Amino acid sequence: MTTSAPQSEVLAHMTTQQKDMLPPASFRVEKDLLGEVRIPVEALWGVHTSRATENFPISGEPVGAFPDFIRAFVTVKRAAAWTNRALGYLDETRADLIEAACLTLLKSDDYRKDFIVDAMQGGAGTSTNMNVNEVIANVALRLAGKKAGDYRALHPNDHVNMAQSTNDVYPTALRLGVLAATAPLLAALEDLAQAFGTKADEFAAILKVGRTQLRDAVPMTLGQEFRAFQHAIETEIQHIRDQSKAFLTVNLGGTAIGTGLNTDPRYAEAVVGELGRLTGLAVTGAADKIEATSDVGVFVQFSGVLKRLALKLSKISSDLRLLSSGPRAGIGEITLPAVQAGSSIMPGKVNPVIPEAVNQVAYLVAGYDVTLSMCADGGQFQLNPFEPMIGYCLFSSLKTLTAAVTVLTRKCVAGIVADTEQCRYPV
Repeated sequence: MTTSAPQSEVLAHMTTQQKDMLPPASFRVEKDLLGEVRIPVEALWGVHTSRATENFPISGEPVGAFPDFIRAFVTVKRAAAWTNRALGYLDETRADLIEAACLTLLKSDDYRKDFIVDAMQGGAGTSTNMNVNEVIANVALRLAGKKAGDYRALHPNDHVNMAQSTNDVYPTALRLGVLAATAPLLAALEDLAQAFGTKADEFAAILKVGRTQLRDAVPMTLGQEFRAFQHAIETEIQHIRDQSKAFLTVNLGGTAIGTGLNTDPRYAEAVVGELGRLTGLAVTGAADKIEATSDVGVFVQFSGVLKRLALKLSKISSDLRLLSSGPRAGIGEITLPAVQAGSSIMPGKVNPVIPEAVNQVAYLVAGYDVTLSMCADGGQFQLNPFEPMIGYCLFSSLKTLTAAVTVLTRKCVAGIVADTEQCRYPV
């Protein structure tokens, strides 16, 4: 039995002309400076999100596909609402509604489908910011017993986005989102390092030849070879942890270009403090918010760390492929777990498919690093408009690396077996 997608999901990708043909009962009308747009009556997003879905049908991957980013964005909005309330700019009723909506979004993944703008977008992330503003506002309105789109009670821009600009909330959410998305990768790497360590202990007494430039060199043990793999991964874990600390410095409160335009002089320090309280992280405001708003160096450095990890994983995977080559005409010192048939024409052949997959992920991550570097170079004056692509590259790298490392550990390294006789033969 199949179920149809909610009407709001279907209509999200309609053109303006198609929406104009909808029966009146199925839509509400919202306005922006360009005119009126028909929105599905039950949709939690609004006019700005609707236009963005028409403008950017590019990757097919919505921002909701990166839940750590959305949760970070919602948390930034929550911190802003509390700060605006404390400073007397947002009334208690609206502040409570925003808080309730944010908590609702943070506690459930059911709303991921409402963050529908494409992750690849122009406008420095404005479409994502407006998508978040509109969803928070409409969730809050529903909680208050009002209809979605009744912005007289709570407005996405005037209230949810109060004292904010895309240019300070987007990079702040991006930093905290990447930091959160890094945690699963670190956990996966810890498991991989432990798996290599277990094999190092198991293979400690197995003597073999060490090789340089694919030629026989000097004796070593198979355990020493696997211990080196373990230490290589542990080194990368530390590099990632060290570089991640830079994400705790944010430009929140700088608004459009870092000057704090349209905010209370107390706001920047207060909102960063509130964000730290809500996240439990040692978040600090950038000393020069103008510089911090225009600079994306922290993302370049972190992407470089991910590329370094990826290439190290690729080298290790290639070593595993070579060490397991054969079984008769290759090196054959280890046997990788047989996880699937290797050929449609050669029965019994088993290929090193898991290390091969890791190789390919590494090449993809290296490509993302090139793209991100070009995006960093493309910024002009007080803002880099290409942060959406920077975020896409980082979240995609983290997602694929985490999956690849997990598969490498469980489907390959944990089941490696040494061929003691083959190791001993050339020594």
